[in-house]
Amino acid sequence: MTRIIRHLSQIGANYDALLCDLWGCLHNGKRPYEAAISALQAYRSGGGRVVLLTNAPRPNQYVIAQLDRMGVPRDAWDMVISSGDAAQDAMFGGAVGRKVWHVGTEKDDGFFTDTPPEWTGAAPIRRVALEEAEGIVVTGPFDEINEAPEDYRAPFMLAQQRGLKLLCANPDVVVDLGETRIYCAGALAEFYEDLGGVSYYFGKPHPPIYERARRLLGLSDKSRVLAIGDGINTDIRGARQEGIDSVFVTGGLAAQAFGTDVEEPDPELLREWLAHHQLGPEFSIGRLR
Repeated sequence: MTRIIRHLSQIGANYDALLCDLWGCLHNGKRPYEAAISALQAYRSGGGRVVLLTNAPRPNQYVIAQLDRMGVPRDAWDMVISSGDAAQDAMFGGAVGRKVWHVGTEKDDGFFTDTPPEWTGAAPIRRVALEEAEGIVVTGPFDEINEAPEDYRAPFMLAQQRGLKLLCANPDVVVDLGETRIYCAGALAEFYEDLGGVSYYFGKPHPPIYERARRLLGLSDKSRVLAIGDGINTDIRGARQEGIDSVFVTGGLAAQAFGTDVEEPDPELLREWLAHHQLGPEFSIGRLR
């Protein structure tokens, strides 16, 4: 059964590195959570390393720029690893062809225009209309505030009939942008699979993003790594599959399931909810602090 903690400091000394999610843990898409920042700063001051492991569909420099704009201090983390990093590597490697139909917004243009150094000299990736495409790259809906997966039924059915593969740059299904819940690329990729298509995923809970984190950290002892996140099917499932401990932040995506106080999850409601999802994180916390 999960152990409910009130502060990261209760367990932090047992781990050399944290893999910490962003949305719902460190910020809400608009503003940072000050208590979470303080917790990470304190952990680092004790010698631990913090990797911000995010399913953002952009290369990490764009995530860092967003954190800077929000006012997240750089002494709260050591490195940022994004789903966009791992998915971009696969795209430039030709996973879905070199002529792709891009589903997403202009803010994700860097996914295509910033070529990783290791792919300098590779044949270019061209964004084309669906009719010309060899594959699909999804970084999110065209209109993330107003669109739902069902809005893509017609083009996705056409793509599936042509046998196009879909590269999903962000396996998250939904996130909360302030008080507004929006669909992510993962929701579209799952919908494409429901229609009979094939989708490839590169962020949490899938192995490539964890492999990148391990390589950059240079850590081989999984028992000394702790994952923190509010996504039961991304952060917590990914940690379980990788064999590392996890902290489930109950005050994020699923906050309404655990009582009226987001800081203090109801133990019985939490137990029942985790049993339903058949996942048991080692620890749970209302909000990261």
